[in-house]
Amino acid sequence: MSGIGQREGLIARVRHLRAAAAPSAPTEVTDPAEAVTLRALEQRIAHLEEQLRGLQDSVHRENVRHTGRLAHLAARTEPAAIAVALEKDARERGL
Repeated sequence: MSGIGQREGLIARVRHLRAAAAPSAPTEVTDPAEAVTLRALEQRIAHLEEQLRGLQDSVHRENVRHTGRLAHLAARTEPAAIAVALEKDARERGL
């Protein structure tokens, strides 16, 4: 599976899990201490989601970079490319 396909699959699984875990009706918090704790947890989850998005973007960029590098190396090691490089080297060395 490609990096993008894996990312989309992960996002779909997270959305599914969040939808399944979400309460059907909002629960009213009456205790002020619980409200503070709940708000702190919501902020932490938002922060973690932001970090996860950053990590996903970083992994995607690295995957694109590696894919490009591998394609470049594959092109350089093709027999025709090697022949051209050897011929150029021989001309430069006067052989």
